[in-house]
Amino acid sequence: MDQISVGQLARAMNLVNLTPEVDLDSQMLKAEGIISRPALQIAGFFEHFDYCRVQLIGNAEMAYMETLSPERKAEIFEKLFSFAVPCMVFCRGHMPDDIILDAARKAEVPILSSKRVTADLYARILHYVQEKTAPTMVMHGVLIDVFGEGVLIIGESGIGKSEAALELIKRGHRLVADDAVELRRINEERLIGSAPEVTRHFIELRGIGIIDVKTLFGVESVKEEQDVDMVIRLEEWDRVKTYDRLGNNEDYVEYLGNKVICYSIPVRPGRNVAVIVEAAAVNYRQKKMGYDAVAELYKRVQNNMLKNR
Repeated sequence: MDQISVGQLARAMNLVNLTPEVDLDSQMLKAEGIISRPALQIAGFFEHFDYCRVQLIGNAEMAYMETLSPERKAEIFEKLFSFAVPCMVFCRGHMPDDIILDAARKAEVPILSSKRVTADLYARILHYVQEKTAPTMVMHGVLIDVFGEGVLIIGESGIGKSEAALELIKRGHRLVADDAVELRRINEERLIGSAPEVTRHFIELRGIGIIDVKTLFGVESVKEEQDVDMVIRLEEWDRVKTYDRLGNNEDYVEYLGNKVICYSIPVRPGRNVAVIVEAAAVNYRQKKMGYDAVAELYKRVQNNMLKNR
């Protein structure tokens, strides 16, 4: 979804509609260019006007408007609303006068109001629209919150993804999605995963069927969404294949243009995949905090060689 309606935004942000005669759901917001503070436009400068954005009015804009004569204010807002402005939002409980409201009704531009401070509302709108209009994809896998790290487990059907997820849930971790994982690209560094509403909190186990994780293990065992920090690829054990035993070679997979570190784990009877996933998550967190076990081992080997010379 690359756009949402002003009505969706108003309901999410609890904005008061001051122009009920204007249909909020017919006005659309796009992902690119979300918010603008039209200070220059209120002063009469319309070059490079980002009119397709939410126009946010705060203390500074209100203070300047009080210096305008009624005739000048009517002229300015008639010109401003002649552009395809999706909506205008007044912050801090400020209320527009009849001149602004009349111009908005004539141009069918929604006027909204909020008691939130301008900076807070700016950040909330920006985050909400970016998340709702983010590029999305659905993929086959299981997403688990393991020690705060979002672990996406992928692999061929029947390899044991859901079974590993169930063991992780029993060990105190939280399920985000099983089978179908919806990924949203928030920015160049963030991928957020969630479950489709129809399958949320359910796991399919071959031989048993569908189980409701939230009902069986409690609300602390599930989570609505989670950043995807790492990928675990489960694959059948291949005696011929050489597997990385040090962990100094990092592989990545790409989703929606974002690269995510990926570890391939061979599966065979006797291997506790859940414990391995836990260890991978903790090791990944250590690396983010600046500790590298491979580098530490190399340092110890070098020091030992120096001592034995």
